[in-house]
Amino acid sequence: MTLPDPDAESAEGEEAVDYRFTLANERTFLAWMRTSLGLLAGGVAVHTLVQPFRMAGFRRAIALSCVMLAMVVAVGAYTHWRKVGVAMRRGSPLPDTVLVPILSAGIAAVSLLACVAVLLR
Repeated sequence: MTLPDPDAESAEGEEAVDYRFTLANERTFLAWMRTSLGLLAGGVAVHTLVQPFRMAGFRRAIALSCVMLAMVVAVGAYTHWRKVGVAMRRGSPLPDTVLVPILSAGIAAVSLLACVAVLLR
């Protein structure tokens, strides 16, 4: 098996990308999608299985936060996957991602909501 020539040019003037980098980009995308699915499942579970808290709206706020964060991560994962693919074909530096700080802040917010709800129970 031979690897593609990294100096080869495609018809559109873009470089041929080593398939290993393309597969790594896809694995990263799929990892973000698993994270998104986990958040979605968590939001549905909170809405369906958790008993209402004394203060109205906490359960719904936690569930909606998880579902909305899942949506943001899924869309962000797709856009990042596309940007990385284009950058690799052009031979330009890979773009940074905003998914890490968004996910960190989102999970911190959901955790804070859950802590407040449990403490007020």
